[in-house]
Amino acid sequence: MFGKLESSLVKTLDRVDKLMDRLETLLPLLPPALPVNDWTAIAYRWRRHRGAGRGFLQTVAHPHVIRFEDLKDIDAQKDRLDANTQQFVAGRAANNVLLTGARGTGKSSLVKAALHRYAKQGLRLVEVDKADLIDLPEIADLLATRKERFIIFSDDLSFEANDPGYKALKSVLDGGIAAINDNMLVYATSNRRHLMPEKMSENEDAKHTSDGEIHPGETTEEKISLSERFGLWLSFYPFGQEQYLDIARHWVTVLAPQIKINSIDVEDKLRRAALLWALERGSRSGRVAYQFARDWVGNVSLAAVLTTPIAPPMASLKQPKKRAARSPSHTSRSAHTSRSVRAPRSAK
Repeated sequence: MFGKLESSLVKTLDRVDKLMDRLETLLPLLPPALPVNDWTAIAYRWRRHRGAGRGFLQTVAHPHVIRFEDLKDIDAQKDRLDANTQQFVAGRAANNVLLTGARGTGKSSLVKAALHRYAKQGLRLVEVDKADLIDLPEIADLLATRKERFIIFSDDLSFEANDPGYKALKSVLDGGIAAINDNMLVYATSNRRHLMPEKMSENEDAKHTSDGEIHPGETTEEKISLSERFGLWLSFYPFGQEQYLDIARHWVTVLAPQIKINSIDVEDKLRRAALLWALERGSRSGRVAYQFARDWVGNVSLAAVLTTPIAPPMASLKQPKKRAARSPSHTSRSAHTSRSVRAPRSAK
């Protein structure tokens, strides 16, 4: 009887070993565990594991800190975005915002400045890449139960005709079956006002011919329908020369407060260098002004280090000891003594 039990136990253990071997081969195929969302952070990136099937919020350890005061010559845009964000943080009605216009004029920086100002009041920023916009419904469900106020930020946004994120963004902004979250807004930046390419050939196609569209205007309506779902449009325009110089001068004072540019000589050098920098870059944007300021401040600091005289070592600072001056009486007395002790010459 014991022999049968022993034989049965051996078979059972053998089966268990085979089962464990199979499980070990399947473990690498299982999707990785998603990290737990850290709700104490103020900025996130939406990320998705390829095999997990679900996304998660990746904490941004060091968000880009910029102030409204650092953004020059866009006062009207600052005031309108600030007012809209303040309404949103206070729990009042607010609009999704589309910031469009010339490159390097402060569109993205304006959104980051809003986070910096209102983070202590519960504002949070979630950056979503264009390729991940199809996950917006999932993101909305994840944030729906949170008490914080979330801005979904998509930078440098533009679409082609068949991009899947186009429909997803339209649905989240307005038009989906699900209600829009009260604690979530979308702030997007783009160089295209309508987020879609607009071609001259489309005007040529708008003809009432045998193979043309019966209602060609509907194609245009489809293209601009996404941008119209943003309640607030903010337009940015290229800077003039004086505006560019004003921005460059501001960043120099921020990056190097010790540099005084009140003198005519320093101001003239700064102006000439900034204009040359813009000419070489072919642009007078705020981004180019900031890049110039970093280069100019770095060169001035390096020149100051190179022209500062190097202090001599401490050993060379010791002065040689001076002998005490002898008095005339002592000198004459010494000379008299030396003559008196001189041996007399022998007589020839």
